[in-house]
Amino acid sequence: MALTSSPIRTDWPCQVKTPGSYDWERSAAKWLRELVPARYGSYPAMLRHPVLLARHAQIQVQHEIRVARTALQTARSELPGLGMSETVIEHTIKMYAAEVMQLNHIARSIRAVSQALVDHNHARAAH
Repeated sequence: MALTSSPIRTDWPCQVKTPGSYDWERSAAKWLRELVPARYGSYPAMLRHPVLLARHAQIQVQHEIRVARTALQTARSELPGLGMSETVIEHTIKMYAAEVMQLNHIARSIRAVSQALVDHNHARAAH
């Protein structure tokens, strides 16, 4: 029988404590604040409701993925016109490809944290 990894194990960010452990929501909010522009992390609603912060972080990272993909897709056609050598272009393409992969991992991590926050809020509301 094959064991499958749960998303919480594979996508859970190491900077965030395990859901249900002491102060895990605070660690989640701190991590999420690092993913959004500073001004968003300081809004009172975002500070009081980490699930809002998670939502904004998800939107932010999806936008960053689109930007990195566009930069990747246009590098070969646009960078020569900017005077970039083939070596620089190849390194740039590798950088953007790695960034897209990293951002996709971050997006999965945000979804895992967001779901845990939503589940925690529902459980708290039920009591």
